Amino acid sequence: MRLEQKLTPQLIQSMNILQLNALALENHVAEELEKNYALEVEEHHPTDPDANRPREDRSDGNGEVESFERLERLAREYSGEDFFSSARRRVGGSEERDAKMDAMANAASRPESLAEHLVAQWSVIELSDDVRRAGEAIIYSLEDDGYLRVQCADIAADAHPPLDVAVVEQALAQVQQLDPVGVAARDYQECLLLQLEALPGDNRIEKVLVRDHLTDVVKNRYPAIAKATGYSIGEITEAVKAMQSTLYLHPGYTVVDREVAPILPDVIVEEADSGGGFEVRLTRSSSPRLRISPSVLEMLKSKGAEKDVRDFVRSHVESATALMDAIKFRKERLRLVAERIVEHQREFFDTGPEGLQVLRMSDLAEELECDPSTISRTVAGKYVQTPRGIFPMRYFFTGGTTTSDGETTSWDSVKAAVERIVAEEDKKKPLNDDQIAAMLSEKGTKISRRTIAKYRQQLDIPSARQRREY
Repeated sequence: MRLEQKLTPQLIQSMNILQLNALALENHVAEELEKNYALEVEEHHPTDPDANRPREDRSDGNGEVESFERLERLAREYSGEDFFSSARRRVGGSEERDAKMDAMANAASRPESLAEHLVAQWSVIELSDDVRRAGEAIIYSLEDDGYLRVQCADIAADAHPPLDVAVVEQALAQVQQLDPVGVAARDYQECLLLQLEALPGDNRIEKVLVRDHLTDVVKNRYPAIAKATGYSIGEITEAVKAMQSTLYLHPGYTVVDREVAPILPDVIVEEADSGGGFEVRLTRSSSPRLRISPSVLEMLKSKGAEKDVRDFVRSHVESATALMDAIKFRKERLRLVAERIVEHQREFFDTGPEGLQVLRMSDLAEELECDPSTISRTVAGKYVQTPRGIFPMRYFFTGGTTTSDGETTSWDSVKAAVERIVAEEDKKKPLNDDQIAAMLSEKGTKISRRTIAKYRQQLDIPSARQRREY
C-alpha cells in the first residue's frame, strides 16, 4: 500500500490560471473564446429593464436540471461589463468584417528597422557590385544597437558567391559613413572615435581620451590621465562632459527604439475616498466577466437533440465552467493576497520604500492557511499600481534584519537608505562602503561593508572613487 497525491485536471487548470498575469490571462481567455463556442463574454446593459429580473425557477425532476441551475448561477456570478476589445462577438457577418477592418485600419504601422534605414542610404551610393553586396551583407549583420559583432572574414566567406576580405573591409569603411554616425563599429572605442571624427571643431582632447585612456575615463582616474597627457583636470572634466552630452554608445537605438514589454497592472491600490486608508481593487483585465451562452444551454436542455450532439455540447459547457471556476479562484486569491500586502506594508504606502517591513511568503501562507507555493503563484509576474508607482507584487515580500532596538527592517528598506545616503553625499568627498555602513550602524542597522558593496552593485551605484567629482 502507498499514499499518493494526484492533481485533477481542474486543479491543474486552476494553478495555471492563478499564475497568469493580466495580459497573459486576457490572451488565454481570448483563445478559449475562439475554441469553446459555449463560452462568451457577458454583455451588461444597466438600462436593460430585464437586467435584474430574477430567473424563472425550472425543475423537472431530472438530475441534469441541477447542473443547469448551477450553470445559470455561475452565469449570474460572472455577469458584468465586457473588458475585451478583441473578444469574439457572435454577430452578423458584415458587422464582424467591419470591426476587423476598423481594427486593421487603426493598427499602428511597423516602425522602420535599422537595416531598412541603412539600405535606403546605401542604394543611392555609386559602388561596384562586389562592394555593394559586401555592404548589404554588413548591414544585415548589424545588431539592433548598431554594432558589428561578426568578423569581416566570416561575412566574406558566407557571401554567395564568396567575397574577398579586403572588399568587405572597404565596404565597412563606407557603411560607417552612413547615418546614424557610429554605426557598424566593432567596439565602443571605434564607435566613439567615428562620432568624434564627424563632429565639427577641435576635438583633440576627446580623441586622446577615447583612443588612449578610455578605461581611465570610465574608472574616473582623472589625476592619472592628467599626469600622462599634460591636460589639466578641468580640461579633462569638460571634455568628458562634452562627450556625455553629444556622443551615443548605442547609435542604432537613435533610429530604432528598443522594444519594452508592456506592464499591465493586475491590482490597483489607491487612497480611500473616505480617507485614512487604502482601497484594493482588481483591474478589468484581471477579472473577466464570462458566462455560458444561453443558446447553448437551451440546446443542451432540448429533448429533441441527438445524444451525440448533447454530449458534444456538454463537454464544451463543462470546459467553460471549469475555466470560470479557475478564474474566480484566481480573482479571490489575488484580491486576498493584495489586501494582506497593503495591511502588512502600510508604512510603505505612507512613507515610501524605506518603510518596507519584513514580509515572507511563508509567513503569509501560514496566515492564509495555504501552501507557500500558492502565494508564489499568486504574485508571479503580477504588478500593483500604487500612489507611489507600479511595483511587482514580489517587491513587497522581503527578508530583513533586526535593528539595535529590536525592531525588524527589510533589506529593501536598507537599500533605499543606502541610495539616499549616496544621493546626499558630498560628491567631492564621496563616502566609501565602510563609512556608509558606519552611518547605518549609528541609526541602529548593523550591516557589513561587503553587504553594502553588494547592495551598491545591485543599485548600479559606482564605487566612491568613480563617484568623485574633481
